[in-house]
Amino acid sequence: MPTGASAALVEALATSRAMTGLRVRHFVPLARGPLGERPITVDQTNTSVVVGERVVVKWMRPAAGAVFLDRAPDLLAHLVAGGFTRTPTPYAAVYRDGPDAGLAALVTRFLPDAADGWDWCVDALLDQLDGGPPADLAGDLGVLAGELHCALATPSGIIPAPVEVRRRDWVTDGLAVLDQAHRFVGAAGDEEARWFTARVPRLAADIRRSREVDRAYVIPPHGDLHVGQILRWRDGLAVTDFDGNPTVAAPGGAPTEPAARDVAQLRTSLLHVGQIADRRTEGRHRSAVADWCRRVVDDLLAAYLRTLDERGMAHLFDERLLRPFEVEQECRELCYAARFLPRWRYAPMGVLRSWYD
Repeated sequence: MPTGASAALVEALATSRAMTGLRVRHFVPLARGPLGERPITVDQTNTSVVVGERVVVKWMRPAAGAVFLDRAPDLLAHLVAGGFTRTPTPYAAVYRDGPDAGLAALVTRFLPDAADGWDWCVDALLDQLDGGPPADLAGDLGVLAGELHCALATPSGIIPAPVEVRRRDWVTDGLAVLDQAHRFVGAAGDEEARWFTARVPRLAADIRRSREVDRAYVIPPHGDLHVGQILRWRDGLAVTDFDGNPTVAAPGGAPTEPAARDVAQLRTSLLHVGQIADRRTEGRHRSAVADWCRRVVDDLLAAYLRTLDERGMAHLFDERLLRPFEVEQECRELCYAARFLPRWRYAPMGVLRSWYD
């Protein structure tokens, strides 16, 4: 994106100036302010630029814009309508016209001193392993996830009926992901490939457990809820990035999913935090990391369920789907590693070994 484009977009939004070839969907009014630019350099699918240390412009890749079209803007508008404030304030969605028509950019508030969970969660665990305070972060994550799901499940003018009861064949989809992961891992021909192949029947059996659920409540999910989407900033925690799961074939992920889908991904991402910490400490604290992992997934789930129950929405969560979805998610992580980030394979493989060894 050319230098100055993000600042020009922010100024145009603040002054209600029309932009050639672009259409704007406004959420919350944006005031004028400083226009200096700097890029956000962490790994991400799209390109984000901070403008004036107060606004973030996330430019969508043209292909991604066409695929995700209205998913994130609709969810953000739905959350704004319901009064949910634990996400960076959304100001506008900007669409391009013409042959590349689609979502061009999302404009949101910049959160001062923000770090995503791949930094602050990992640092908290490393501090604990080095003799610092306990990394007791899972309860706060569970509360945030519960509050988010309650907000997503509350009707608004954008999504009048967000909760439905649906039948779906989760087994077929899960086994297809397992088969794909098996092909990717098996192609390596190494010890991990042999280990994975030997355990495919057990993985498949756990995925098939979702057949116990013939119908379930579904909601518009976050769609890609891992710790990297949870920002810790000056005023607490906020959830971001509603674009959907890049490893799911359906555009933006399925439009509705059981709440257990998001919970499964968030819990497994905490286990990935453990794998990262174990690697960075060269296995010196493996037992302590394993204990932490066992505890945090339970703490997260307990806080999440308590939050749903306090808001009268306990029916949204069916725990019978949790392990099948967790196994499927780790298979998706293996597919993601094979396609985009080979060095990441150790994390989902480490989690699977902790479950099946």
